Amino acid sequence: MVLERPVSPDPYPLLPAAPSFRVSSTDVTDGQPLKGDQVAAEGNTSPQLSWDAVDGAQSYTVTCFDPDAPTPSGFWHWVLVDLPADVTSLDTGAGAEGGDLPGSAFHCRNDGGTQGFMGAAPPQGDQVHRYFFVVHAVTEPQLGVDADASPAVVSFNLAFKTAGRAILTGTYAH
Repeated sequence: MVLERPVSPDPYPLLPAAPSFRVSSTDVTDGQPLKGDQVAAEGNTSPQLSWDAVDGAQSYTVTCFDPDAPTPSGFWHWVLVDLPADVTSLDTGAGAEGGDLPGSAFHCRNDGGTQGFMGAAPPQGDQVHRYFFVVHAVTEPQLGVDADASPAVVSFNLAFKTAGRAILTGTYAH
């Protein structure tokens, strides 16, 4: 049985406008299903990401958000902040909890309670979920949060410190 409910809106047009830039991946094809190792039950491996440098960016934040989770607030799978401005790519697996990150970058907790990437894990039989991998160009060298910050607090700070936003969307359903 597939759970039927209205499709959640794309949350990013609801935020303050920001210029867009290009993000690409060797692991995620926009609009297509995620690979097996990007699923919680099969590996929790964050995808490779590359993006264009943004003029005025002093750092980058990378997030993964599922607006289709059966909660009023969606589900945050990844929150990586304070990537140095000269970093314009992440290798496959860079979201591993406790892994080496460039400069002063660090993971904030995701909605699963860990500090790293949590793979796709929609409820069995649920509708297709969308996973928004977003690179935020930040106007400050540090976002001003610590590793215990919730994804909502990170997003609140991004609303006022974003110089640009690049989005790549994968999908997944059981």
